[in-house]
Amino acid sequence: MKKASRVMTTMNMRPENMIESSAEKISRQSQLLSAQLQSLRERIYEPNAIKTLKTYTSREVAGLLGIAESTLRQMSLDGEGVIPDRHDNGRRAYTLEQINETREHLARKRPNDALEFLPRRRGSDKLQVIAVANFKGGSAKTTTTVHLAHYLAIAGLRVLALDLDPQASLSAMFGYQPEFDVDENETVYAAIRYDDRRRPIRDVIRKTYFSGIDLIPANLELMEYEHETPQAIADGHGRGDEIFFRRLSSVIREVEADYDVVLIDAPPQLGYLTLGALCAATGLLITIHPAMIDVASMNQFLAMMSDLMYVIEERGGVLKHDFIRYVITRHNPNDGPQVNVVTLLRSLFKEDVLAPAVVETTAIASAGLEKKSLYEMSRGSVGRDTLNRALESVDSVNKEILRHIKEVWGRS
Repeated sequence: MKKASRVMTTMNMRPENMIESSAEKISRQSQLLSAQLQSLRERIYEPNAIKTLKTYTSREVAGLLGIAESTLRQMSLDGEGVIPDRHDNGRRAYTLEQINETREHLARKRPNDALEFLPRRRGSDKLQVIAVANFKGGSAKTTTTVHLAHYLAIAGLRVLALDLDPQASLSAMFGYQPEFDVDENETVYAAIRYDDRRRPIRDVIRKTYFSGIDLIPANLELMEYEHETPQAIADGHGRGDEIFFRRLSSVIREVEADYDVVLIDAPPQLGYLTLGALCAATGLLITIHPAMIDVASMNQFLAMMSDLMYVIEERGGVLKHDFIRYVITRHNPNDGPQVNVVTLLRSLFKEDVLAPAVVETTAIASAGLEKKSLYEMSRGSVGRDTLNRALESVDSVNKEILRHIKEVWGRS
């Protein structure tokens, strides 16, 4: 960002008849686009350009909690638990924060069913750190991450979403435009950098509009870690928690008690940041669009990743994930070649390929244009049947991932 400012200053000082350099042209176009994106955001999220989450009806809340709607209504009448707002038509409207408060109330009231109402980890349950990775564009890596984060939060879990991708797509989904909203030393780079400007990870964690989810945003400064690590290794930062592949897991441990799940949106390349994510992770999700060119690309990704994992293990790193699963995304079940690819993957990787797949749908594309997940879309924003089919697909994938998490915690 400082470099861009210097370029713009140079442009302002340049005589009018001097030809614009490529660096200056790209910088100018980047700033024009940034300004336009900021303007669009202000129009979409009026009046304060801040994202907000929809409210839930009594029927939706009862379904999420697994209780009868009449029970929820009676709780409200008796003043038991939270008191929801009411629309002009008299219908009750619950925020997600109120739903989570109701979960906690029911867990206290019915201790035998506490885990059903509030499935958070407890006692010796291990923090789940799940990295979502692939370096092929279009594999829906960020879309998978944000939908899983929202699903887990709606289920009552405490989630930390860690954007490790300098392109900051996950941050944008949570309403942050990196050029405007994320200043210098406000990404996870601040917590893992090698100099005296290092900060505690708590300093860069932000609350989000989505109750139950905190975020560590990203911006281009994350690339500094890729540039500085070779020199840091040469300077002796190569032992214990100081070695590059342990730094991320070390800082995550500082906030371990605050969360049930940490979701890492890994960069789309196998650099030092991605290796740190792989070492910090207890679970790994590899997203794959079922087209042969994408599968060929993923094969190269897996080959390079395995080679680097061996190097890390030789340096004393421990890479034992509780689960590694391939997530089929953007799947068209009516497309013959795609079906063949999915069949191939399932025959090769067996149960490591999640049984459900995320179908290709205009609903996810429409939600993405508004920087939303399907869980944020209001009824009527897209066709009811289209939205329901899309939600059913995404729910089935996320439910299966949650099942794996619960199995690690010793729950059926």
